[in-house]
Amino acid sequence: MLNTITGRNIEITDALRDTIDKKMSRLDKYFQKEMDATVTLNVEKLRQIVEVTIPFSGSIVRAEETSEDMYASIDKAIDVLERQIRKHKEKLKNKKHTDETIRFENITSLPADDVEEEGKVVKVKKFPIKPMDEEEAILQMELLGHAFFVFQNGETGDTNVVYKRKDGHYGLIEPQN
Repeated sequence: MLNTITGRNIEITDALRDTIDKKMSRLDKYFQKEMDATVTLNVEKLRQIVEVTIPFSGSIVRAEETSEDMYASIDKAIDVLERQIRKHKEKLKNKKHTDETIRFENITSLPADDVEEEGKVVKVKKFPIKPMDEEEAILQMELLGHAFFVFQNGETGDTNVVYKRKDGHYGLIEPQN
């Protein structure tokens, strides 16, 4: 696993880098080729935050964990990633896809009570999309009390999505041409 480690409000020591490399190497057995992972360490007052993102074959596995100890946050994030990979394996296996991306022989199946049923579309909602800017879309999202809002960007004419991030700020998703 090729790890790109960055730090916000923290200096990345050799001990932290070694720990991350060692823990991330546990995930190597799940992939057939060398994967790139982005690890971001962040310190906010007493919160030690670890964000790990691993893109592979059009999918992304991501974990964000917070605790009072950076090493505990790293351990929790790796556990979450392993669980996500196993869930992904179960979904692919249930849909009878090939094992090109993930090595299925190295992944133990989840216990039957841990396997969640696949989500189903239970409601379809149609609404007119009117042109607006990001600020107006954020205002509409807040007024509705939603976590995201789909709108047509008045400047570009593209369909965009604004969403509320865990850190309290907002994100914008734009289509790539």
